[in-house]
Amino acid sequence: MPVGTWNALENVMQTGKFPPSLLKKLLDKNPVSDARVVLGPLLGEDAAAVDMGENLLIASSDPVTFASDQAGWYAVHVNANDVATTGAIPKWFLATLLVPQGFEEAQAEALFDQILQACTSVGATLIGGHSEVTTGIDRPIIMGTMLGEVAPDRLIRTGGAQEGDSLVLTKGIAIEGSAILARERPQELLKAGVSPEIIGSATTFLDYPGISVIKDAAIACQVADVRSMHDITEGGLANGLAEVAQASGLGLGVEEESIPVLPECREICQALDLAPMGLLASGALLVALPAVDAPKLISALGKENIEAYEIGQMLAVEEGLVLFGRDGEQTLPSFARDELARYLDSAK
Repeated sequence: MPVGTWNALENVMQTGKFPPSLLKKLLDKNPVSDARVVLGPLLGEDAAAVDMGENLLIASSDPVTFASDQAGWYAVHVNANDVATTGAIPKWFLATLLVPQGFEEAQAEALFDQILQACTSVGATLIGGHSEVTTGIDRPIIMGTMLGEVAPDRLIRTGGAQEGDSLVLTKGIAIEGSAILARERPQELLKAGVSPEIIGSATTFLDYPGISVIKDAAIACQVADVRSMHDITEGGLANGLAEVAQASGLGLGVEEESIPVLPECREICQALDLAPMGLLASGALLVALPAVDAPKLISALGKENIEAYEIGQMLAVEEGLVLFGRDGEQTLPSFARDELARYLDSAK
């Protein structure tokens, strides 16, 4: 099909994840016939599980496509997060690194060093991949695959939440989106009235609170009867909540006042007219667990200097997705695309 033909098609897609309706249509074309595949591709599930005998092999694949001075660091952590949310330990990483023409060897080496340093920080080993200078791109693109392992009886699915479970969120929102905007668009933020102090604080979010949820997930698995864990990524907390509910075949209710919006995120979003609940939010882990276990988990996380908040509860599917907000009860907002992608496109 000629390239120009795509532009004439109806329902032309915008930057960001495929729409859920399209993704479901595509996944439905892929019947998994291999009996060793314990967990295959499903909406809301970010990793696969394959029976290797004593343990399950966990595999997750995610790219980093946005411009960033820390793209290598991101690539490892976003993939490690998806593995960790299954209850597994991230162990082996593969990276495909595509760079544009004109890229310098020193720049390529810096990205490679970021990957190695990030692998060391999560306890994983770089075991392979591919590197290439290619046409048609204007920034580095890294496609990563993280592998890990977990005992069969310790596997956690996004779709494992049960009616009545409490929802606990770690750290706050939106760590990743705020960090990217502060690091990549500081002049735009200054022009919009965001103070240098707020911008400077948000640039440190990669390290603290940090975009890794590996420690959060490990603590949860140690101290609580975890039913579901989900790494909040594109579409922010709102879409992450919807994914847990859809994968679990349930509804949910969330208290708006209980959602921890980081002060830097709130100010950045107000200045750029963005919704914090729809902003890229890696670094916050969403956990569904029996209500009786929620205080114990929050306490255990607190002892490790990880803040956590009980924000809602899983409901019967017929109750839908509800936000109990300042203006009363309303439907949980949904975002066709991440607020970061929307802003970056509008700013072009």
